[in-house]
Amino acid sequence: MEGSPVHIEPHPDRPDGPPPRLIEPALESLLNQSMLQVEVVAELHRCGSWFLSQPRYRSGLFHLVGAGRCTFECPTLGEPVQLEAGDLVVLPQGDAHRLSVDVPGHPEHPDRTSFICGELKFPGNAHHPLSHALPACFVTRARDAGATFRQLSSMMVALVDAGVVGRQVLLNKLADALFTLAICDYASRAGEHRGLFAALGDPRISRVLHAVHETPGQCWTMQSLACLACMSRSAFAERFTHLMKMPPMQYVTQWRVTVAEQMLRDRRQSVADIAQQLGYSSEAAFRRLFKRVSGVSPGRLRVEGTCPTLN
Repeated sequence: MEGSPVHIEPHPDRPDGPPPRLIEPALESLLNQSMLQVEVVAELHRCGSWFLSQPRYRSGLFHLVGAGRCTFECPTLGEPVQLEAGDLVVLPQGDAHRLSVDVPGHPEHPDRTSFICGELKFPGNAHHPLSHALPACFVTRARDAGATFRQLSSMMVALVDAGVVGRQVLLNKLADALFTLAICDYASRAGEHRGLFAALGDPRISRVLHAVHETPGQCWTMQSLACLACMSRSAFAERFTHLMKMPPMQYVTQWRVTVAEQMLRDRRQSVADIAQQLGYSSEAAFRRLFKRVSGVSPGRLRVEGTCPTLN
């Protein structure tokens, strides 16, 4: 994964990174089209001194501290991180980590610590833009993330102890919203942006990303993308490639495949219809491109009903 682990702390005078108004439209369009899968899989309660170690997991993971406090450790982090109630730690690639309270009887540690744990799955894992842009681990602090984040996390904690019908569905929907807020918080607070988030902070490149995310089926060319950015073709190609670590048309192709993976789950649409909606005049050409990028054919993906995971 590109980049290093990040523990985000607010700047004392102003938030770091590009202004949110530059990031928001393109990031919202990306999140809207991405269909990320967020699912709560466990609710853990620990008392006294304990530790919970997790090896590398098959998908992304998150832990929301419901009550109490704990120490979070990950090999990719320089130092242990102290987490409190309402804090969220995200490991987009499921890196090995450890949660612990290792000071028995310490007055600062409550008797009971609880977590809501879940999985994150990126469609088209190997080429999804967020999969490459997010660090190996990041923490969203409840005290810094805003009232909406705190309200959502509180609702999840309350729902865990409520015996309501549809509880799991509600938890998953709230977790999805919480993860979306965590990504937006990371994008606005991280001091050193790379890849996608650096590109989202560039007004010209962000305008292009927003357009591609919103209308992947448009007949995009290097010339049309450069015109949208109000740059020459050579200057645009150089800038885009520098920020995104790939040429513009390669990003367009990979984004189309990511969107196609979601569309293929709707069995009411034929492969030919999907190909046409994504700007391909030939179904055969689309099938060849899809298999080259994703590693499986559209038909196999539709039959299996799962996203390919490329290593």
